[in-house]
Amino acid sequence: MSSPSKRREMDLMKLMMSDYKVEMINDGMQEFYVDFHGPSDSPYHGGVWRIRVELPDAYPYKSPSIGFVNKIYHPNVDEMSGSVCLDVINQTWSPMFDLVNVFEVFLPQLLLYPNPSDPLNGEAAALMMRDRAAYEQRVKEYREKYAKPEDIGATAKDKSSDEELSEDESDSGDEQVVGQADP
Repeated sequence: MSSPSKRREMDLMKLMMSDYKVEMINDGMQEFYVDFHGPSDSPYHGGVWRIRVELPDAYPYKSPSIGFVNKIYHPNVDEMSGSVCLDVINQTWSPMFDLVNVFEVFLPQLLLYPNPSDPLNGEAAALMMRDRAAYEQRVKEYREKYAKPEDIGATAKDKSSDEELSEDESDSGDEQVVGQADP
């Protein structure tokens, strides 16, 4: 059996040779970003999310830590931190799995089949259970706002400061009232 460091290198190379854009964070091979495309046949389709991956020293015996860098509306993803609640990664990880499994199986399954009974985003879970159409509309709004393929290089900080108040949102609405007299 190979050492954890050799396995880490092999899995990372396999991921880089697949269709995923991988960007190393430091000189080592333990932290990196992967650009992840929303799965077809889902309201996430067309969006691109940057996923931060951290490999523990004991990888592959211990699961990688993954989180969304740009915002996503999902019951099992914390909206502020991007942390993912994913049983396979957090509890049932096995050395049989590799990094490609995370991006080709686990994350697509998470987005296709959310679990509102185990939420990290209670609002998304409640909306999904109450009104599926409204939930999917909110997912699409977040996808349009935070997961545009052309914006994937922008950091979360740049993105949030640019969008704190758009011109439309900053209007007080007084313009519609001005000039209308009561009959």
